[in-house]
Amino acid sequence: MGLSRKLAARIKLVAFDVDGVLTEGGIFLGVAGDARVEFKRYDIQDGLGIHLLQRSGIRTAIITGRESESVRLRAAELGIEDCVQDREARKLPAFVKLLKRHGISAADAAFVGDDLPDLGILRIVGLPVAVGNAVEEVQDECDLVLKREGGRGAVREFVEQLLKARGEWSSAVERYVEERSREQLRTSA
Repeated sequence: MGLSRKLAARIKLVAFDVDGVLTEGGIFLGVAGDARVEFKRYDIQDGLGIHLLQRSGIRTAIITGRESESVRLRAAELGIEDCVQDREARKLPAFVKLLKRHGISAADAAFVGDDLPDLGILRIVGLPVAVGNAVEEVQDECDLVLKREGGRGAVREFVEQLLKARGEWSSAVERYVEERSREQLRTSA
């Protein structure tokens, strides 16, 4: 089942879980000197998808139940200003605060999740989305279940479906290509 144009047009904010959505869910832990170090793998195509969402006027956010410098760095790299990291995994109260701060109703928001801590948010948003490898309970709550797995292009798949349903995908791609071409021509001149 595809997204309806009416629902897609309502979406003003898309929030993403991290582990299992923006990453495949694995975590590399280690120690460097006295510091704990955590590494995560992010998909470049997902990042470009988030960029295209933002350039289409849709606010993006991260809400995760872990604290990680890696997430802070990725959010900054992607220009995501709303990055909530709560090691107690109190995602729903954080999400509600975020909506209030931006004056957006839950019905006008989407959330992409994969596991049980995401259920609270998925149950209130207008567009609940599960990555392809989400647990059964999450898939059952979602209007859209993606084919691709978290950290392996699921976010990009969602962005394409959302922007295509809004009739904005082709123009978003063309704007991106034109911007990059102008930058390349300017730097090579």
